Order: sequence, then C-alpha cells, then structure tokens
Amino acid sequence: MAHGAEKVRLSLQKENTGWKKWGPYLSERQWGTVREDYSGNGDAWNYITHEMALSKAYRWGEDGIGGFSDNKQHICLSFGFWNHKDKILKERIFGLTNRESNHGEDVKEMYYYLDSTPTHSYTKMLYKYPHEAFPYEKLRQENGRRGKEDPEYEIMDTGVFENDEYFDIFIEHAKADEEDIMMKVTVFNRGAKDAPITVLPTIMFRNTWSWGYEAFNYKPIMNGISNRLIEVTHRKHGKYNLYLDGADELLFCENETNFKKLYGTANNTAYPKDGINDYIVSNKKTTTINPNSIGTKASARFTRTIKAGESTTFRLRFVNHSISEPFGGFEDLFAKRIREADEFYDDLQRDVADADLRSIQRQAYAGMLWSKQFYYYNVYEWLKGDPAQPGPNQGRKWGRNSGWKHLYAANIISMPDKWEYPWFAAWDLAFHCVPLARVDADFAKRQLEILLREYYMHPNGQIPAYEWNFSDVNPPVHGWATWKVYEIDREQNNGVGDIEFLEKIFHKLLLNFTWWVNQKDDTGNNIFSGGFLGLDNIGVFDRSTPMPFGGKLQQADATGWMAMYTLNMLRISVEIALVHPVYQDMASKFFEHFLHIAGAMESIGGKNSSISLWDEEDQFYYDVIHIPNGQSILLKVRSIVGLIPLFAVEILDPQNLDKMPVFKRRVEWVLANRPDLARLISRWFESGKGENRLLSILRGHRMKMIMKRMLDENEFLSDYGVRALSKYHEENPYKFYINGEVLQVDYTPAEALTDIMGGNSNWRGPIWFPLNYLIFDSLMKFHAYYGEDFMVEYPTNSGNLATIKEAAVAIACRLIDIFKRDADGNRAVYGHDQKMQKDPNFNEHVLFYEYFHGDNGRGCGASHQTGWTGLVAELIHKTAKETVKETEKEVLEIDK
Repeated sequence: MAHGAEKVRLSLQKENTGWKKWGPYLSERQWGTVREDYSGNGDAWNYITHEMALSKAYRWGEDGIGGFSDNKQHICLSFGFWNHKDKILKERIFGLTNRESNHGEDVKEMYYYLDSTPTHSYTKMLYKYPHEAFPYEKLRQENGRRGKEDPEYEIMDTGVFENDEYFDIFIEHAKADEEDIMMKVTVFNRGAKDAPITVLPTIMFRNTWSWGYEAFNYKPIMNGISNRLIEVTHRKHGKYNLYLDGADELLFCENETNFKKLYGTANNTAYPKDGINDYIVSNKKTTTINPNSIGTKASARFTRTIKAGESTTFRLRFVNHSISEPFGGFEDLFAKRIREADEFYDDLQRDVADADLRSIQRQAYAGMLWSKQFYYYNVYEWLKGDPAQPGPNQGRKWGRNSGWKHLYAANIISMPDKWEYPWFAAWDLAFHCVPLARVDADFAKRQLEILLREYYMHPNGQIPAYEWNFSDVNPPVHGWATWKVYEIDREQNNGVGDIEFLEKIFHKLLLNFTWWVNQKDDTGNNIFSGGFLGLDNIGVFDRSTPMPFGGKLQQADATGWMAMYTLNMLRISVEIALVHPVYQDMASKFFEHFLHIAGAMESIGGKNSSISLWDEEDQFYYDVIHIPNGQSILLKVRSIVGLIPLFAVEILDPQNLDKMPVFKRRVEWVLANRPDLARLISRWFESGKGENRLLSILRGHRMKMIMKRMLDENEFLSDYGVRALSKYHEENPYKFYINGEVLQVDYTPAEALTDIMGGNSNWRGPIWFPLNYLIFDSLMKFHAYYGEDFMVEYPTNSGNLATIKEAAVAIACRLIDIFKRDADGNRAVYGHDQKMQKDPNFNEHVLFYEYFHGDNGRGCGASHQTGWTGLVAELIHKTAKETVKETEKEVLEIDK
C-alpha cells in the first residue's frame, strides 16, 4: 500500500506517462553529438558547434537550460538569460570540445541539480550567471594554451564569480496535475551593485516537419495573446496555454535553421531559430521576430534590474486547459508539492541521521532524476538521410554504426551526464539503475529492459555500447544490475519479488551471454578478452586496438567479468526456479559454466602454462600478451584489472537447494564425480542452516593476497576509496620495451597525461565509484559467507583487525568522505578552491564528478556525472542501515 502523495503517484503509473509524461527530458547539449553529425568524416564536434547551435535546427532532439518536455520531446520548455553584456543569449550550457581542452571535452559552467521527485511533481536546479560578459574566448584560449601536464582551466579560474558579481538563478517546476506545470524562476543578485537581467522563458516545438516524412507533415503553431498568454496547438498533444505573469512582451520566430548566416544560402523563413536572440542582443534593432506573434518558437521577455543582495521571482504556468486566474493559489500549490517532496525523502532517508549526508544523498538523487533525457536515434534513417534534405556523404553507409541499422531509440533514458555524455552508455546505465531503484523501482526496471529490446540489442546478442561506437564492448554488468534492482524492489515490496521482470531480462541476457562466449573466448578455453572494457587507459596499450607486433591479449578483467556474469545468471535462474522449477536446468548450466571459468583461471597459474594470468611472484592477476614467436608476456601493471576477479562471488543457500531437487542432484553429482571442480567450491557448515557453498574465483590464499594488496594504503587504498592503479607505480613506473621504444605506465592521480581514448579519461590512479561499489558489494557477500570470525588487517600493515564487513563499510565511508564536510567544513571534492569551500552559496551545493583524485579526493572529469557517481546515495543508505543494525544489536546485548 502506497503512503504519501508522491508514492501514490508512482503507484498509479509504471511507464513514462501520466505524472511522468512531463519531465526534465531535454539534453544539456545536443550539438556535437553523433546523431546530429551528417559530415562525411564523422567529425561530430565540428559539424555543429556551440555557436552554430544558436542558429541551426536540430534533427534528433533539443537542448536548453532547465529544460522540460513531454516524453517524446515534441513540446519543449526551457529558459534563456541575458546579462546585457553577452553577444549571444545564454540559451544553452557552454563547454569545450575534445580538441579545445587540454584534457578533452568539458563543461565550463556552474550549475547544480538540487531536488526532484521521481515523477517530477517538484524539481529544482540552480544556474550561476555572471554579471560581466561570459568568458567564452578566455576559456577557449587558456585551455588551448595548456598542455596535458597542466590542470584544466575552469570557469572558477576566470574570476567571473569574484566579488560575488553574478546571479543565482533558481529554476523550479511544480505540477498542479499531470498536464498542469507551474514554473518559477527566482533570480538573486549576489553582488554589491544593482544589475540588469533579461529572463526569457522559452517554448518551442522540436522540428519534425522539415525532414520530409508523411507521418510528420504537420507543422504545429503557437500564437500570442497580449503579453500574458501563448496558445500552443500540436496535433499529437492537443491544445495548451502558457500563462506569463507580468511579461514585458512576447517574441516569436521559427525553429528553423538560419541558412543565410551559417551557409550563405537562402532562408526558408524571415524569422529563423536565432531570431529572438538577434532581436534582444541588438536592442530591438532587427526584424527577426514575427510581428504577427505566431511561430514554432517563442519567448516571453522579462527585463528587470535586480537590486544588490535582493531577488526577483518570475512565474509561468503551462496547462492543457484554460484558467481564468492562472496564478491564483499558485504559491500554495507550490508549497504543497515541496512538502510532499520532503515527505517522500523523509521516509526514504529515515535511517540517515546526519543532516549533511541527507543533503548529499538528496542532491545525488536529484542529479540522477534530472539526468533523464528523451533519446532519439533511428540509425537506418540517419544513415540514408531524410527525404527533404540533401543526401549524406556516401562514406557514412560503411562508417560509424553502419552495422546497427535495426537500432531505433526513442525513449526516456538515464544519461551519464547530459552535457558531457548526452547519450546512453550500456554499463553506465546498469550502475545508474541501482540508486534509481531506491526512488523509482519501476523506472529502474524499465531502463534495464530497454537496452535488451530487439530494436536496441543486436540480432547477434551484443548490447549497444554508446553512440560513438555501438559495437564497442562494455563490461557485462547488466545481469548484476538486474539482480540488485530486483533485491531493492523486493525489499520495498514487503519481500515479494518481481519474478516476471527477472524472467523477461533473463531470456534476453541469455542471448548476450552467448554472444560473449562466442565472440570473446575465441580459443574456447574459458579465458576472455574484450578490449578496453570501460578501463580507458589502464594499460600499456590501447586495448581497443590491435596489439603491437601482431600480439594477442588475454585479459584478467574480461575473464573476471565473465565469471561474475555467470554467477549473476546462476543467481537469477535460482530465484526464478523457486517459482518455476523448469529453470533448475539453467541454474545447473551456469553453475557448471562458472566452475569451468574458475578452473581455467586456476589452472593457468601453473608454472608450465603459457597463459598465466596469476603471477606467483607478485601474487596478483595481470593481463598477458602472446606474441607470434610463442612467447607470453605478463603486463605487470598493478591495476584494477587484477581486482576485478573479486567480483565473481556467490553463495548457494542450502535452504534454496532443498527446494530445487534437480539442481541439488546436479551439484551433488559434481561434488562427488568431478574432484577437479569440487575443489573450487568452499563449503561451510552453519549450525541450524546447513551447508553453505561459496562460489568464487578468489578463495583461500589468492583471496587473502588480493585483499592484502587492495587494503594497502601504499598501493590501492586511498583516503577516499580504492584507486584504479596502485600507488606503487608512483615510484616504480611499469615499463614495456618494444622495438627500441619504451611504453610506460605511471601513477597519475588525477587528469590523464595520455591521449588514449581521447585524453579525457583516466583510470590510472583516480577513484571511480562503479568499481568501488562492486568492491563493497562483493566484500559484503564474502562476509555473509565467512561471518564474524574471518578477520582481515585493515588497513594492511596497521595491525588493526576487522571483519570483512567492517572493511567494506570503512571503504564506503572513505568514498562518502569525498562529499562530506570535514572538521574544517571543507569538502574534498572541491580541492583547494576556497570560494567553493567556504562560500555558502557554493559549499551547500554538491557536484558529482566522473572520477576523483587518487590522493586528495578532488573531483575530476565530467562535473555532473551523477549517473554512476550517484551510487554514493546507495552507499549512504547501506552504511546508515549497517549503523542502525549495530545499534540495535548493542541494545539487545545490553538487554540480555
């Protein structure tokens, strides 16, 4: 039974309709994406640039600040601003392209997602806009001047926020009903001087009429009534009214490309997409807005001078019927939705006592919910071009994604970062779904299902990786995420699991699992390869390209991932078999497949083996490269690659085995008749429960050695989590000699110093949340098997003993400390930036970066990657629950 208004709304509609029909589904950046690239050379960043985006109608989606749209992005609402100094309106978030920045593409603005309910009945974000002209060229020039050894030049470095000469612009949405959206923009002048600003609430239709398709031959229309109402008519959605409270004027143009400005050819309209921009920044000297107040793009102009230290609020209401007093009761309805949001999160955070942690967790959820986006990409149409447009370059037919003509995406999908990565990535999405399940399990389940549908997954069983290269290979974490989402959903549903969901996913994962076995184990010996597998520049070579001198790479991480995948499939099939016994055969299949992979990893450790991933000298897993002369070389880089086998762990519960006689007989047969495989299964008799069986690649000695290295602060363990590369390489760089050349891996604790994978990613040292979360999850499983009696030294060489669970929780707390205020009130994520550390208008708000400095926890890379860094919300939840359990246990002991 749902309790609370937001939970009731969630229970009414599982799909992205009803209360979820309207949401923050616009991208932060549509320009520079593969979808919008119709060039012959695949240079997406330069085909449509930030400047061109002002004047060019997009083909596949829209972007905007504080954007809201329907679930197919036909009608789009966003906000533009002008500080009376800029040469262009601030209509979209700015950042540098991959080539313009010394560490790859990067957003160069300050904005925060502060709040959202899962149905978006209430949302809030903050955008910081300078009083002075936005430093576009300064950011380009200084970043262009800097090299890989230099830090990125950020907007905070330009000085535009010094002396508090900026506006804090809070954008809020509150739904009065499913199709009744109230919007409020509150502009604070943080400076000591009065300052002018123009606020431009903007509405536009995504351009569907210019491409020449019969299904979209209809051009919708808007028209203005006085200065308080824009009437909106769209064939697919009906009629809406956008009410404006006190607008100075209404401005209309068309969401059509300005061909004359961009290409020197004739325009289709006198009022193109940039018409409102040209009118405003020229101080009304142009004739680029439609005097008849009609069009497919419109803005309401509010120009005000905000007094120093004060604020002004602007109000709008978008609704599918007429209201005589649209702003009557407006504030009361807004306040009600905020109370309901507080009620929803108060329940969700009932075990989290610390106010700072509650704020961090709520902002993490807000970032994940704001990062939903309508993702539209029909690869077949994209390759062949549109009927009413010039045909694309013929080379595109055999270029990027040409083997994915079946892929037709038109869904609300969780993005890694709506500016840096405004496209789905398969393994990112899997991690997103874990914390998302805590706030909206139905949405999380739907996300996992999407990429397995026949119009996403390749007919051969491969899951599309990401739009720059769907054929690339991401780690197979979909099965793991499916089980975690199922567990969270079951927990929230009074112990009743969604078996239908598991079955639906399981059948599609069977296809994907088979693809892995057929494509990535080419010798049939249960040792896998896979390319970069998300670990962009972790090794000596770019693992996505052919090895030098014709070598062949076999990977410890690929094999570890596949062992984990096998156990995920075993766990899912066991759960389904408890309801549908026929799945016992599938449980048997994955049980034995895991043993064969574990056996392969065990046996290749022998001294006479030519493919030894386990190095007896170092007591660690490494990749191995085989060269044509028959020699095999261990690539002895102490990296996260060697920790990934830790993730392959599962426990067979005797109570479940007793309920599955067919599967139990098979397990017992293997134990009795295959001693070579039986020795791979640890057995632990627990009084009152029976005999547990541990399935894990790491058992006994190897497990202890991997744990010892991982928990060593001189190697992997940082004050802020587990590093991707051992700090050992700071003094001992790994060197590989080839053809008179030395290839070297150094410990680089922050931004990348190489150009591998574009130069904007760095797995050499920094801390990444997804793999840290998998470490936490795996350690908790090991503890569930070994119990309180199994102790480890934490940290290594400290002399302190801890249970595996205590070590896992301690690692989680180190990760949380990246964001949590320390004793001096500072957050490690903000490094040495004193304004972000001490100014409450900055310090109260949290940015969730892509990865973190391996020594001091400073945020690096994409600054809004709440996608997988949002896992911190789940770590806060898990550690709070463990604290509650320990407290309850202590109370029971006292009572005894």
